[in-house]
Amino acid sequence: MNSRRIHKRQNSNPAYLLRTLLLTTSIMIFLLIVLGGIVRVTESGGACPDWPTCFGHFTPPTGGSALLDYLHRLATVLAGGLLAAAVLVAWRTKLKTLWVRRPLLAALTMMGVQIVLGAALSLQLLSTGQGLSSGLHLALSLLILACILIATVVAFYLDRADDLKLSLQYRSSFSRWSLATLGTMFFLLVSGVIIASSRSAAACIGWPVCDGSLLSLTPAGWLNLGHRLMVLGTGGLVVSLVIRAWRSQRTQTPILVSTTAMAVLFFSQALLGAKMVAGYPTYLLGLHEATAVAAWAAITVQIVTVGLAGRTTQDERAEAAEIRGRKGWVRDLLMLTKPIVVALLLVTTYAGMVIGAQAWPTLALTFWTLLGGFMAAGGSGAINQYIDREDDHKMQRTQKRPIPSGRLTPGEGLAFGVGMALASFYLMVAMVNFLAALLSLAGIIYYVLLYSIFLKKTTVQNIVIGGGAGAIPPLVGWAAATGSLNIPSLFLFAVIFMWTPPHFWALALVRRKDYARAGVPMLPVIRGEVETRRQIFIYTLELVGLTLFLPLFGLGGSIYLIGAVLLGAWLMMAAWRVWRQGGNKLAWKMYRYSSMYLAFLFVVLMVDALL
Repeated sequence: MNSRRIHKRQNSNPAYLLRTLLLTTSIMIFLLIVLGGIVRVTESGGACPDWPTCFGHFTPPTGGSALLDYLHRLATVLAGGLLAAAVLVAWRTKLKTLWVRRPLLAALTMMGVQIVLGAALSLQLLSTGQGLSSGLHLALSLLILACILIATVVAFYLDRADDLKLSLQYRSSFSRWSLATLGTMFFLLVSGVIIASSRSAAACIGWPVCDGSLLSLTPAGWLNLGHRLMVLGTGGLVVSLVIRAWRSQRTQTPILVSTTAMAVLFFSQALLGAKMVAGYPTYLLGLHEATAVAAWAAITVQIVTVGLAGRTTQDERAEAAEIRGRKGWVRDLLMLTKPIVVALLLVTTYAGMVIGAQAWPTLALTFWTLLGGFMAAGGSGAINQYIDREDDHKMQRTQKRPIPSGRLTPGEGLAFGVGMALASFYLMVAMVNFLAALLSLAGIIYYVLLYSIFLKKTTVQNIVIGGGAGAIPPLVGWAAATGSLNIPSLFLFAVIFMWTPPHFWALALVRRKDYARAGVPMLPVIRGEVETRRQIFIYTLELVGLTLFLPLFGLGGSIYLIGAVLLGAWLMMAAWRVWRQGGNKLAWKMYRYSSMYLAFLFVVLMVDALL
């Protein structure tokens, strides 16, 4: 069946519109909770003394706390409208399963209570304390999000089974452990907001224990310390749950991925919280809030997928028994990261640090930046191997990879990749800087979404456009060392962007039959070998020309220029032979030479920057 017929069938499916609407509503509720957290932290709640207007007007105020309060109210109205629309669509599609309708009705009811409560607080009709009201608000918000996520996940399972047979069953020890983690995390998040809003956080400013003697702590200090102990206990539950998932849920991709993501998000928000206690920038409070809510969303999705799987303890024990004595597991996980590719990316990352700072970076900064870079690139590579797992079966070059060979399940590959990618972002935020973290995240999104999902199998220009993903690492290094970017740093991006097509087209010449079998529209497959050889030479000329102009923009001096000329001549000679003579042997040499060329070019740039 072709893609047009599949798309038409999806559009005619009664659950298609509902799934789209539920996803949109889930995202809106998530953003609403995060915005509410920012309003709470900045104490902007109640800045508009009336309701539903703001100072008697429906138009937004000019700025300040009143604007935040107004935006929060507007987001609440929009989220409520989307939720009401989802309820209406769920009824009109005549779905038989109650696991869509009932959660949506519960969410809509709680949303109404939330709106009434917010109005009463704005009009000062209630005398509840700030901490208690904030905790009640968050509790309702988390429950609303959970209900919508339950309906969303179930709606996506409607194509897999008769909706009459869909039910949530918790019959195993792993499922009960998951429910315990969900309840503990809910209590932890709500109590944390109550403590923060009651201003007792200032009574315990050290980490992990309060400064000074425990005997001198005030009641507020003991309350805050108790919350931290609760974080420790919940962390123990999360660690145990992840270990159990990797032992007994290897074949359950949604369960394993959501459990791993939840664990990474939980410990990441704890890390950000610890940093903020030590005086971390306040603008990261929003990220801390978003991470905590994302962890709640992940454990909610995990709970639903566990219930839908309906596995028994015997099922899980049988699966766990299959991996006893398994060898080479760590090596296979490492192979998911594509270590040879990552090594070259780390060279350009470190070079970006040295070139940007014009000095050797500190050992600590180097360690955390390269570790974060390895995790980002490695996680992206693992996700890419999950996406390409069916194509890898068809290609001789990739048949022995861990997933197509069966040494790892698809769930293990995806969970490992998602966990690494998420952890890399938070590691960079906490230990390097926010700009470097954002650039690293942009590289992950670029490679996974833009290249692997949208471009790779849809256009012959996949490598040309997708080359931007591999060009981001030197920007990450530059930002890590300097905290900013400038025009010269963008030329490092441009060099790798221009280098990527001739490098991978040389490999595509050697493996063109593999790409043809997998249906990947690489240049040799679509336009033939002769045109590919010509394009390799043209791009190589443009690349070398670009490298020779770098000194005009403040990158490199005489040492670099001499090195760039020699290296460029070497690469152009290899490209010339590929163009004029052809053959897989010369194309393979071009592929290897181009890797060495890029590494040496950045080394020369580093040497020139240090002398």
